[in-house]
Amino acid sequence: MEYFDLHEDVAEGFWCLGHPLDLQGRELDDPWQFTGGEPAHFKDPIRLPLDLEGESRDYSHAAFGTPVINARLAALFQELAPNDVELIPVKVDSHAGPYFILNALRTIPCVDIEASEEAYFWTEEDEVPEKLGTLRSIYGMRIDPSKVGDAKVFRPSEWDVVLIVSEDIKEAMERAGITGAVFESVSGPPTFDPVRRAETKRRGELWDQARRARAAVWRELGTMSDDFYIPPVVGGPWPGERQWWEAMRRPDGGMLIVTDGLSDPFNDILDRPTAGFGLELAIETPEPLGEVWKSWPVQLLERVAYEVAEFERLRATLSKGTLSMEVHGVGLPETLITPEGRVAVLIGMETDSLPARFTLPGGEVRLLTVKVLMPAELAWFLRQERGAAAELIRRFNEAGEGHLSRSWRQPVVS
Repeated sequence: MEYFDLHEDVAEGFWCLGHPLDLQGRELDDPWQFTGGEPAHFKDPIRLPLDLEGESRDYSHAAFGTPVINARLAALFQELAPNDVELIPVKVDSHAGPYFILNALRTIPCVDIEASEEAYFWTEEDEVPEKLGTLRSIYGMRIDPSKVGDAKVFRPSEWDVVLIVSEDIKEAMERAGITGAVFESVSGPPTFDPVRRAETKRRGELWDQARRARAAVWRELGTMSDDFYIPPVVGGPWPGERQWWEAMRRPDGGMLIVTDGLSDPFNDILDRPTAGFGLELAIETPEPLGEVWKSWPVQLLERVAYEVAEFERLRATLSKGTLSMEVHGVGLPETLITPEGRVAVLIGMETDSLPARFTLPGGEVRLLTVKVLMPAELAWFLRQERGAAAELIRRFNEAGEGHLSRSWRQPVVS
């Protein structure tokens, strides 16, 4: 019997399901309960809002990796694996349904570390004692089928973020033409190249050195929590080809969000540590944000970081001082959007409350603030000649705003 990691086919044009709610519209206290490989403790009907309208599919993921299936697929699981799953009714906004959360009821210790391509574990240096010795990440995962027994749907206890199905379930879903599902083999012989594996291991060691050094800096700046988790993105123009962010509660109650990877070592340099672009970006706001990963400062920082990573000329300008730039304003607060549909920021404003620089094994890194501008401030800025940025900074400090970003405030210029 072969086994497969079942996950969602992410593509444009399809719906995006949000945070599980009860029927009164309140967020569930434990949104991870449907991905832990055990019976869920909330069994009342659940509502799923649409974060993004689009075409529905038979298999989807809501927030927190929660599997959601329609009645046709639910019947298939009931027939082939009745003892391995529970089906929890959900109401999807503006869609008739019925739909169900597919909750796997079993966890099995079956990950084969040696046969997997890459595996990284939490260490004492990470300073997360409750996770010490457990898997932090794994790539090219393989399981040991001899440990699975009769299970057809389960989660590996060492890495329960993945949902595993047996070969007969995969084939039944394919025969039925189920949409939205992708299968990745987790059994069979390893497929990695030993040379590539050694390179990947070295790359991971260099990345870990940088990550741990940055984490020590972030912990000094505020309180970090799983509640502030921001999903990473694989790929893109960052030095390590992955985009990470961190968020922390500041001593005064505000929220600081930082990029966590613009100073990653370059993927193609393995003989020594490097510090990537030698910078990270930070945006701080005193405003309450609710779910941090959905908040406007995170969206804004993502867009600014992409531009900085993509264009060397922007990084060259930043090496000489401050930089003003604009990004598209879709989904950002209307109070910040210019008539052209853009949002402007000033990058590199100095502040005494954040370190201007810190050191990684690969070299020195600058921490550059990102301050959002009101449309009137951008209009004023564009009318000026030299010295406009310095004058704006002087007025921000004079008004007591400093580097902080808000979705609305009185402009400091007119």
